[in-house]
Amino acid sequence: MNVAYGRDLDLNLLRVLVAVADTGSVTLAAARLYLTQPAISAALRRLTVAIGAPLVARHGRGVVLTERGAQLVADVRPHLDAVIAASLAPPRFDPRTSERTIRLGLADSAEQWLLPPLLRLLAREAPRMRVVVLPVQFRTVGDALALRRIDMAVTVADELPRAIRRHPLFTGGFVCLFDPRHVKLGKRPSERAYFAHEHVIVSYNGDLRGLVEDYLGRQRRVRCSVAAFHNIGAIVEGSALVATVPATVARAIVRLHPKLQTAPVPFHIPPGSMDLLWPTALDADDTCRFVRDAIIHLTKTTRAASTKGVARGRR
Repeated sequence: MNVAYGRDLDLNLLRVLVAVADTGSVTLAAARLYLTQPAISAALRRLTVAIGAPLVARHGRGVVLTERGAQLVADVRPHLDAVIAASLAPPRFDPRTSERTIRLGLADSAEQWLLPPLLRLLAREAPRMRVVVLPVQFRTVGDALALRRIDMAVTVADELPRAIRRHPLFTGGFVCLFDPRHVKLGKRPSERAYFAHEHVIVSYNGDLRGLVEDYLGRQRRVRCSVAAFHNIGAIVEGSALVATVPATVARAIVRLHPKLQTAPVPFHIPPGSMDLLWPTALDADDTCRFVRDAIIHLTKTTRAASTKGVARGRR
């Protein structure tokens, strides 16, 4: 058996001795440790018995350390300080053992290209972590973050409160998505050809207006309006409909529907900025920082791979 346990040494008694040494008083040590004066005196007696030598001696109205007591305090203090510091330190974050659930707000245009690789990364590096994905868009993301319904979000956003951080992920343009077996747009469609076809649009307002109507002031021949990008690929494939979607979304759709093609839009639409957003209150949260860093890394990797793919396709 360990000698300390064999002599019934309560290590809390060492903390009492150090407090007495620091204050030079049983009364002051009791106040510092939130104990009674008799409890401090009893602790000193128990420690004296355990050590087998006097540790303190009366001096006026206070006490002083004996030579053995001073030696013991000098030996114990560094280890006691380290134990207290370790006890009060915040828990260390280890992604491999973390069981946190992250609530992630995603624009539907981000879910297809970001969520699959993010889940694969977490499976490798944080296998116990879980993700709850909630839909957000530019009108709802501010409240969702402010009310802490989500821990972070990836979406397009306008003006936001100062209490929300913004990290731009990328700026991207838009393309036409179509099935070349039913739509003849060519590699560089004209405005006339574009507006001659029927379209499927994504409208968060639930109407027949999309970004083309907002920016150009021209109404397309809209056959169908949906609330999200999720099923655009399935809708376009096998139909004579044209969809105007972010280039990043189009790449993800074409991977699932390889019979579809893309072409540049025949007019200028200002590119959209996809941002990573989170409340300032979670700046120092290690788990959230880990997931944010993962999203930033995956975005860079995805964008680099897409750029290389485009370059190879042009050669």
